[in-house]
Amino acid sequence: MTRDELLALLAGLRRARVGQARAPHKPLLLLWLFGQFAATGNSSASYQQAEEPVSQLINDFGPPVASPAAARQRAAMPFVHLERELWDLRDAAGRAVGPEAPERRSWLLERGAMGRLRPPVEQLLADPGTLAAAARLLLDEHFTPILAELICAAVDLDIAALDLAGSEETGRAARPRQRRRGFTEEVLRAYAYQCAMCGFDGALGRHPVGIEAAHVRWYSQEGPDEVTNALALCALHHALFDLGVLGITEDRRICVSGLYVARSEAGRAVDALAGKPLLIPRPRQPPVDIIHISWHHLQVFKGQHAEADAVI
Repeated sequence: MTRDELLALLAGLRRARVGQARAPHKPLLLLWLFGQFAATGNSSASYQQAEEPVSQLINDFGPPVASPAAARQRAAMPFVHLERELWDLRDAAGRAVGPEAPERRSWLLERGAMGRLRPPVEQLLADPGTLAAAARLLLDEHFTPILAELICAAVDLDIAALDLAGSEETGRAARPRQRRRGFTEEVLRAYAYQCAMCGFDGALGRHPVGIEAAHVRWYSQEGPDEVTNALALCALHHALFDLGVLGITEDRRICVSGLYVARSEAGRAVDALAGKPLLIPRPRQPPVDIIHISWHHLQVFKGQHAEADAVI
């Protein structure tokens, strides 16, 4: 296996779906394995070892599930179904486990399931530039820049060091789709350089600070660089929007996940946003398209929100 072949395999991961919701389970399992490999030089992991941290990653950075029992064992699906060109899965007796095996925690635990990235993959990832390119590819293809930083922190991958190590040899297969020039400025102008949720409009001299152009349908998920797919948000509310703490209803009001909790007055200010209307764009500027709002509600927003009569 060559470096380009590895990157092509990662770029071509079969994208599972649970109903209509995206399922970023495989990329998150791989990123966790990359973190283990970077720390120890070994990607071996039993299902028992992987279940809690990988399920937590999926809960944090994937769509929600209704059942607490299901939330605890979300690692089972990628542990079983990760492509065998990358992944070697065996039982305690050393027998190969195929992708047709049940994706049930009890089945995996009873058989002492143990997985490891295949030796050619580990050999390639031993090169920091290849590890950087592989991690960056998965992050760019499945998440947002804000989530990429949080995921790297969660799996103990130093994102700055990875970028530096991979800067000279990031190959074409790992390069993300190029964003349209001028998009950020168009979005910020449309909202008069104010956060569409809280109205924050801070500036340092003549330069706005802490205001960002946020995609509603993520760029990594084929979201267009258009004002109809964007909001101007402060850095805090951008992060909470990407994490699914905040969402938008069809009538363009803010909703807050019922999973969000806060003790301080500042933290509870997020709850106070529930039901408030989004800032209206300036004249002749289009509002967020309903189709992108629906995508975010289904794919990102974490569960039911405080305004029960405004569910999409």
